Amino acid sequence: MTYSGAVKVGGPADVHELQNLMISKVAVGPMDNNAYLLRCRATDEQLLIDAANDASTLLAFIGDDGIASVVTTHQHGDHWQALAEVVAATGARTYAGRDDAEGIPVPTDVLVDDGDTIRVGNVELTARHLVGHTPGSIALVYDDPHGHPHVFTGDCLFPGGVGNTRKDPKAFASLIHDVETKIFGVLPDETWVYPGHGNDTTLGAERPHLPEWHARGW
Repeated sequence: MTYSGAVKVGGPADVHELQNLMISKVAVGPMDNNAYLLRCRATDEQLLIDAANDASTLLAFIGDDGIASVVTTHQHGDHWQALAEVVAATGARTYAGRDDAEGIPVPTDVLVDDGDTIRVGNVELTARHLVGHTPGSIALVYDDPHGHPHVFTGDCLFPGGVGNTRKDPKAFASLIHDVETKIFGVLPDETWVYPGHGNDTTLGAERPHLPEWHARGW
């Protein structure tokens, strides 16, 4: 089956099979949050991005192999509702952006800064600190040696624009600057984007609209 990234709460996961990494996507909770399970194909180690909601769904999604780590992309409550239960059940190490960790009511084991590496088995992910939606939001970039990059953007980049900056011009200027310089400026059009809610996109699909985003201010 071809991966589409279109998932619904209560529906099945969608699986993107890469040579070194399997990426599974599921939607959970009343705000249709996306959670992503990354599995290193060489070691079978797993990492979860955003234990957003529906702990029972996420634990079934994770399966008997468990997870070594869970990354919370940012401090907003809809992205960590199931974190305590998932960590209690799996013993996973927790990661979050340094400037958002205090807003997450589950202790963060590893504070993440821009450029830090997070590993899942033999696979390396690079953290990018994107300021504006929250002070410490992070995106994770997987630069696939056998194909194009993949980036998990939390609520910082979606199809059609950057994340909500609550009509704050300074926050918008910060977020679009960081997204442009750290994501669009260094990654190719083929880069696949996995957001915190809704459907996936690519940088190539979004890049032509950057001037529109600047003009409208959101």
